[in-house]
Amino acid sequence: MSTLNQLQPQALWQWFEQICAIPHPSKHEQALSQHIQNWAKDKGLSVVEDKVGNLIIKKPATPGMENRKVVALQAHIDMVPQKNADKEHDFEKDPIQAYVDGEWVKATGTTLGADNGIGMASALAILGSDDIAHGPLEVLLTIDEEAGMTGAFGLEAGYLDAEILINTDSEQEGEIYMGCAGGVDAKIELPIVWQSSEPSHSTFKLSLSGLKGGHSGVNIHLGRGNANKLLARFLFNHADDLALELTNFTGGSLRNAIPREASVEFMMPSENLAQLNSLIEEYTALIRQELAIADPGMLLSLSEIPAATQVMSEATQNTLIDLLHASPNGVIRMSDEVEGVTETSLNVGVIATQGESVSILCLIRSLIDSGREEVEGKLAALCNLAGADIEFSGAYPGWKPDSSSPVMAIVKDTYESIYNKEPTIMVIHAGLECGLFKKPYPEMDMVSIGPTIRFPHSPDEMVLIETVDQYWKLLLAVLERIPAKA
Repeated sequence: MSTLNQLQPQALWQWFEQICAIPHPSKHEQALSQHIQNWAKDKGLSVVEDKVGNLIIKKPATPGMENRKVVALQAHIDMVPQKNADKEHDFEKDPIQAYVDGEWVKATGTTLGADNGIGMASALAILGSDDIAHGPLEVLLTIDEEAGMTGAFGLEAGYLDAEILINTDSEQEGEIYMGCAGGVDAKIELPIVWQSSEPSHSTFKLSLSGLKGGHSGVNIHLGRGNANKLLARFLFNHADDLALELTNFTGGSLRNAIPREASVEFMMPSENLAQLNSLIEEYTALIRQELAIADPGMLLSLSEIPAATQVMSEATQNTLIDLLHASPNGVIRMSDEVEGVTETSLNVGVIATQGESVSILCLIRSLIDSGREEVEGKLAALCNLAGADIEFSGAYPGWKPDSSSPVMAIVKDTYESIYNKEPTIMVIHAGLECGLFKKPYPEMDMVSIGPTIRFPHSPDEMVLIETVDQYWKLLLAVLERIPAKA
């Protein structure tokens, strides 16, 4: 990581290096939060931790700019903890091993945390600077954005004075975001009826890996494979012919990350092993052909494991496989209003077999409430047929686009003046916290910008170095152009 602090802008990359060194996965941000608080107090800045753990840091205007509108720079403290299966890494204890690879900064076998660590680093670098021109400045760092938006949900009125908020959580340089999708979590619980296993049968584990995965909002339209769905498809087609008796189904790790890996454990007659191996080869070739462009690296591996003592009943097994295979997944509908943007999607994110039930965690996203409600209805209907329970929670609103936004116009004009080209005004399918901020601060004018980040929420995450500097220059120029208070 020693080369990071030699990149430009140096102050930003020095902060990002510190952020990588302090573990901060979702729901475990305390160490990084405390580090930032201690630093802010040492700098003589006002810092407050609100009831849910968000940080609000305030810095006075540079001389001569005291009459400008108050601006809040916003980022989230947490990062998505994803790693490759062969990587030994404890996200609650181990630092992120970031490194420079040509034009990109990447991490060794894990997510990088550029989402939203670069945005956080930029805000902290500005707070620490003595030579950046800005009006009255506030920095809002929220917690738990990736696992439930707890910080944004818990933000109350009265903490911020800002009239303008610049969200730093976008992931494409040259694009200005003025809206985002809302979402809701779905948790399905399918009861399991267990029965005694057949002692003469062998027990195996079939593992699916090699997929790219990615952010279930940013990457959902790319047609990548979902490990949970692909494994369910194999079982739907072949479980009966092979006389498989399931003992466990596990897949994915986060409801907002496209699952890269899944596995199923089962018993079967040993004489069916040759047929199973043949079907694995055929299915691997088929999926690699189907996903030859989007996701060509799927692997299926079979291993024998210690004998199980119980298996799912035939009815339970059939219902589970049918439910998973029939569930919608991926893009449900593209937007009519914003070309090239996904309107509604569903990610079948996590499957876990625990005790007396199988739990399935999904995330529904939509730019419109009716789209989200339609997918909620489809899942509920499937669960009714399957005899499964479903619970929806954590619904958050989208951020409704405002084409007349004054701050968006400032960012757009500033970008054109610096780079002599027009930025693209966008609506993102991923969830940004801006929609939730509108509840306690309904009059706040908001915009979202950021550098180019590829494959967030996966171990392939990387940030394009050149665009970090471009984003930084744009941010500083916008702060200088903020108008006076009315």
